[in-house]
Amino acid sequence: MSIQKEVTYTTTNTYHTLNELTEKTKNVWMVFHGMGYLSKYFINYFSELNAEENFIIAPQAPSKYYQGNDFKHVGASWLTRENTQLETQNILKYIDAIYEKELAETTANLIVMGYSQGVSIATRWVASRKVQCDKLILHSGGIPNELQPNDFEFLKTDAEVIYLYGNKDQYITEARETEEKLKGTKLFQDRLKIEVFNGIHEVNRELLLKHSI
Repeated sequence: MSIQKEVTYTTTNTYHTLNELTEKTKNVWMVFHGMGYLSKYFINYFSELNAEENFIIAPQAPSKYYQGNDFKHVGASWLTRENTQLETQNILKYIDAIYEKELAETTANLIVMGYSQGVSIATRWVASRKVQCDKLILHSGGIPNELQPNDFEFLKTDAEVIYLYGNKDQYITEARETEEKLKGTKLFQDRLKIEVFNGIHEVNRELLLKHSI
């Protein structure tokens, strides 16, 4: 019978940024891609934001894999149901390191955005680290079951939480269940805003532009 053991070691991961963080920067975005994406491509969804006013950071999910049978395209995943708690802690420490390196001293508005699977990472990071973001944008993904209303009580009163999804999303069941959960448990209380757009399961650039502060 095999025995599962653990070992601690130091690892290195990449991430991508767009634009520069300067005195003129108004908004800093920490954006988490969905399953199957790479950060270097995902960050391009934010290229239409005002470059002088917006600095974007896209962390990279650590588990990469080949997509399809031709092995030409590479995607990545944040988590699976295998060793979820352990992997979550590894990912959160990685995000902490990015935050410390890039944003420790900035006074710009902080917008945290998760898309699809990235919603679970965005919400876990904000809740566990008590991140005082100005906006939390949850785009077409599910909220982890373990999160409770008291996990977000620390958010300042004017912090906005926006849940976005398309009315033709092929994963619409998950989106609707998430919407009902958010309403039913009052996870974010009165600050929650739900926006449904005409579209499928894809990043909505128009709404991202709208929600730049």
